[in-house]
Amino acid sequence: MNEARKGIRLSDAQRLAWLRLIRSENVGPATFRDLIAHCGSAAAALEMLPELVRRGGARRPIHIASREEAERELEAAARIGARFVAVGEPDFPPYLRQCDNPPPLVAIKGNLDVFRIPPVAIVGARNASLVGIKFARMIARELGEAGFAVISGLARGIDTAAHEASLDHGTVAVMAGGLDRPYPPENVALYEAITDKHGAAISEMPFGWEPRARDFPRRNRIIAALSLGLVVVEAAERSGSLISARLAAELGRLVFAVPGSPFDPRAKGTNGLLKNGAILTTCAQDVIDGFTPLIEQPIADGPALFAPQSAFPPLAPPGETDRDRIVDLLGPVPVEIDELIRTSRLHPSTVMLILLELDLAGRLQRHSGGYVSLVVC
Repeated sequence: MNEARKGIRLSDAQRLAWLRLIRSENVGPATFRDLIAHCGSAAAALEMLPELVRRGGARRPIHIASREEAERELEAAARIGARFVAVGEPDFPPYLRQCDNPPPLVAIKGNLDVFRIPPVAIVGARNASLVGIKFARMIARELGEAGFAVISGLARGIDTAAHEASLDHGTVAVMAGGLDRPYPPENVALYEAITDKHGAAISEMPFGWEPRARDFPRRNRIIAALSLGLVVVEAAERSGSLISARLAAELGRLVFAVPGSPFDPRAKGTNGLLKNGAILTTCAQDVIDGFTPLIEQPIADGPALFAPQSAFPPLAPPGETDRDRIVDLLGPVPVEIDELIRTSRLHPSTVMLILLELDLAGRLQRHSGGYVSLVVC
């Protein structure tokens, strides 16, 4: 069956299987999608994982999340009043559904209605200046009053100011760790205020997960994907806010930047964005004017995450010659999957299945835009 079509809710058994699959080792959003397309359901994919991993040349078995592990996480969500929402279900955030390879499941705590409000992200420096904090508060408050939901990452500085100023209108905190591990610790009270009032917190990470440095770019991608566009208030030349801006641009979102003094290192990133075409922003009206044409358009469904099985027809397992051919064509430099199919002259489903096996075995790295590369040990 084709699980989680738009508007269809998962059964309890399907949700448990989905959670087990996405929590299994080497299974990310793209791999999850391909497993569902190839196997037909998450339950069937869980049964096939050991064989697919073996065929991919893994040196050891991967960890497959157990039923007990998934049940414990569902119970942890219930204890704090959160729930898991699947990508095809009605409550899944609509703009997040539009991005390439959205997370199959997200945990949400708070008011789900906030995701139906036109969303705008506001991000910036953790070590923000007083002027930057005042501007973030002003623009967040005015955008909230104009009917926008403010998306940010609950970090110190600009994120904190944006959340605080939009509490009464609706704000979303995107977490780098589990929903039961709000970070930083000094923002726990703000986190509770967000989820107790008109806002929500959202995460794709497991309950109990303490955020690490490498988890924040994943969080930044969710911030960008949840929004119509992103406002950068202050950002150094190398910062997470610039990563968010780049990801937003790749997703086709509008990028706004607040100019700053050339003598302030916290303005180098935003001034650089302006040089590269970001929208100059000195007041909330600049953002509202940019978004008005977009708000008037209906929200697109976005690309289908799970193709019917007929789009990924079951074939006999690829032969070693076919697998060796794909491995030989791959290397550390990312290549486009379509080009790999053309060059190999293999059936597209054979290539996709080989890539899936290599991915599960930890031998493949996926990149944005449909590119892949070989993990070189």
